[in-house]
Amino acid sequence: MPARWLTPVTFVTRRRTEIRATYEHPALVRVTHWLTSIALVVMAGSGLQILRAFPAFGPKIPEHDIVSIPRALGLGGWLAGGLRWHFSFMWVFAGAGVLYVVTQLATGRYHMVLFRPRDLPGVWPMVRHYFLFGPKPPLTEPYNPLQKLAYTATILCGALSVLTGLVLYKPVQFSPLAFVFGGYRLARIWHFAAMCGLLAFVPGHLLMVAIHGWNNFAAMLTGWNRRPEYVSEKTPPRVAVVPEPVRSAAVAPSSVEGRHAQDERSGQGRVEENAQPGTASPEPPVTGAEAELMPAESAVTTGETPASDMISEIEPQPVTTGEGNGNR
Repeated sequence: MPARWLTPVTFVTRRRTEIRATYEHPALVRVTHWLTSIALVVMAGSGLQILRAFPAFGPKIPEHDIVSIPRALGLGGWLAGGLRWHFSFMWVFAGAGVLYVVTQLATGRYHMVLFRPRDLPGVWPMVRHYFLFGPKPPLTEPYNPLQKLAYTATILCGALSVLTGLVLYKPVQFSPLAFVFGGYRLARIWHFAAMCGLLAFVPGHLLMVAIHGWNNFAAMLTGWNRRPEYVSEKTPPRVAVVPEPVRSAAVAPSSVEGRHAQDERSGQGRVEENAQPGTASPEPPVTGAEAELMPAESAVTTGETPASDMISEIEPQPVTTGEGNGNR
């Protein structure tokens, strides 16, 4: 059963097609996701440029390079340029990450991505499905246990990169933090390992997006996941939107007898004849065939899920009314 905030919404498109969707990602989650993605690319490129200046984790003298980084992978051109890029976007990366975590905690949606002990038995079935082409386990949440494990590990790597980055940025001011990580030299190793963990997540993340289709990708743009796999057709929607029915055209009376019959039925004809100029005629009672022309109210049951994004697709249908010749 989906969580309370993932209760499906049933809405109707312009083609009168019913679509069930869930609101998975609030606006702040989407914004921080894309900000973090951009910042990660810049931070990785500028970090490699900084590492090119001293590609070792041991003593400076004698220096023993452990890796040769191609110049094309660096960002900034030289050490000072790489530092400028790195120190500029570290605030974007750290700020977006903190805002993402706060938003997930405040809305209670952290359950979607947080790996918990109860998810452990579901890891192997997903590994068998993805890598050994085994049967696909049924989905009951937006992310399966293997995805949760990857997301939780990525969040931890992001936190590790920020904390070790503070040690490298201000080693004197953050000397207690440097002591926790084993000193400045080990902090560099932890920082590099955190970057490797973040970069290792990217290919798998993109592969999951490709496997699960366009709907999951569009959910990070609009917030809505259309036709989610984890929602059963038997799950009742919290919000139902039905377009207003088109009113039928009334047939205008074509004869004097027809006009008199309409006036007698509504009780309006004689009142209009005796009414003084400038006075409003009373509303005629709704009876008979006229009651069938009244539009039914749109069935909208509001809930906590903001359905404005989906309701915007529904365009009001033109209303066609028959203009009779009953007024003299």
